[in-house]
Amino acid sequence: MRMLLRGAAALAAVVTVASLTSGAAAQPRAERAAGTIQSSAAAQIPPGVTAGIAVFDRQSGTFTEQVDDSAQFRSASVVKLLLALDFLWDRGPDYVIPAADRARLEPMLRGSDDAAADHYWSTYGGPAIIKRMLGRPEVGLRDTAAPPAEYAGFWGYTAISARDTVAIYRYILEKAPAPVRTFIMDNLRRSTRCSTTDHFDQHFGIAGSFDRPWAVKQGWSGKYAKGTCGSQATPSAAPAESGSAPRAAAVDLSRPALHTTGTVGADDRTIVAVLTLHAAGTSYGKAYTDTGRLTRSLNVPGGVRPAGTWFGTWGELVSVRRGPSTGTERITRLPAGVEVLVGCQTRGEVVSVPPYTNDWWAYLPQYGGFISNIYISSPDNRLPNVPECA
Repeated sequence: MRMLLRGAAALAAVVTVASLTSGAAAQPRAERAAGTIQSSAAAQIPPGVTAGIAVFDRQSGTFTEQVDDSAQFRSASVVKLLLALDFLWDRGPDYVIPAADRARLEPMLRGSDDAAADHYWSTYGGPAIIKRMLGRPEVGLRDTAAPPAEYAGFWGYTAISARDTVAIYRYILEKAPAPVRTFIMDNLRRSTRCSTTDHFDQHFGIAGSFDRPWAVKQGWSGKYAKGTCGSQATPSAAPAESGSAPRAAAVDLSRPALHTTGTVGADDRTIVAVLTLHAAGTSYGKAYTDTGRLTRSLNVPGGVRPAGTWFGTWGELVSVRRGPSTGTERITRLPAGVEVLVGCQTRGEVVSVPPYTNDWWAYLPQYGGFISNIYISSPDNRLPNVPECA
């Protein structure tokens, strides 16, 4: 059931429908966002979210945000940074990465490719990789730990903390040989919107909260449904890294995890690590939205917010089109119920979801395309306080 209703009561009704059908947040809202970010008194953690947060300003040499930064979370794909570092360790300044390894490392860093991670984990000793990295004082890991013995094959079950994530980035940026730094960071700057393994939209958190330049390595693990993106994608179940249902462990291996890590600003000024766990049954769109709201609340020196207005959406796998018409190229599909940044709106093809119709389309600058306003949680066809596209 998909419809656009009018009036306060009608909006409440569509919110209820969205919550039941697509996992949208219970109270979609529009949020203004433009210009250089302001300092926040504290991170705003949405209800039901457990978070470990560390934001480090490399220019001042200080943390601007620290919330449970030593708490251990399962790393999900963030551990791929350690897999890449371990492979490149002591290779020498003149080392040329073999073509076969470049073909694995690049998609692992850019698109979070799981097959590549499987290769490096199984080829180079699995948990021994983590032990080697712990034994390297240059990196300075304090909270990281190999997966529990019964899950030794699950690289995503490596334990990590927000402050250790900052330490990893500081090593890459400040201590690693220049070729290693350049290779890793250049690939993180080229992060693809859709992951290569499960086609999940991975431009949440940092990537959605700040204008470039940024570089990101994201992570997700758990029983998410319909987190798919891409022009030809079909609904996807849980990511491969989540594995079978784990037994109780010191680090939570069951609740859905969504992590956003990387750098923001010119010269990689600020390192951001936001590790999150969400309630069982949380949809990918809601976790994506909650992680985005949390990240946008942080004090990130050098970070610039993209101009526009944030709105909730509803519907499953809503298409983002090249133009304001269903006849134009489909660029990608949205995770169900995710918030989107709207830059402007324009009239286009009439979209009908009986008994309602809407000829207004919203331009999403972060996707470079349009969605019909009928799928945006707003009581009117024309979105309030959003300019018309020039």
